[in-house]
Amino acid sequence: MDGFFYWYSFGFCFLDFVFSIVYFRAMSINSALQNRSSHACELCSEPDTNLHGYVVPPKKDDSIDNLVALCSNCYGKITQSDFNDTNYWRFLTGSIWNEIPSVQALSYKILFKLSAEEWASETVESVQLDEAVINWANAEDDIEAARVIHKDAFGVVLATGDSVVLTQNLNVKGANFIAPKGTIVRKIKLVEDNAEQVEGKIEGDTIVILTKYLRKSTV
Repeated sequence: MDGFFYWYSFGFCFLDFVFSIVYFRAMSINSALQNRSSHACELCSEPDTNLHGYVVPPKKDDSIDNLVALCSNCYGKITQSDFNDTNYWRFLTGSIWNEIPSVQALSYKILFKLSAEEWASETVESVQLDEAVINWANAEDDIEAARVIHKDAFGVVLATGDSVVLTQNLNVKGANFIAPKGTIVRKIKLVEDNAEQVEGKIEGDTIVILTKYLRKSTV
């Protein structure tokens, strides 16, 4: 029992030690961000006692170099992609000149979204940022643009494993038969590098089918 008690106590002490390290790290990051921002939003400069640490995408690590301290208003609008009130974001003409790369990247990213506005476009054109910052600001949009998205004839997004229905008769080359309109093809596989093609089995033969001739099935 003495040995059991020793290991039992040691286990709790160890867990408490680990928890303390994690807690201290979270607090130190929060404290460092608070100090860097002087307890104010790093975009709009409004003081806020409840600042949010926002990781500028596509970064995922919550190290302070990837974070921007945001007030509740800015944080809410950014996380909800609410950029309809373009005049709200005019303070970006100032924050873009911040010396912190993460603040620069986020400011540039939003200004680029608002580039239809003359003031935003002029700001983007006038600022001189490090190439790495601009690449960071554009990275999320570049990744999204590079994604191959398969859609059926009606614009519905398709995924591997979906069932689809042929929207017209399909002459299956090399198989000497015509798959009639309405044929259900189950468990399709997306062709990774071509958004217009999927693979599926019809009468035991695996064939490539053009997405423009398909409708996603709900059954």
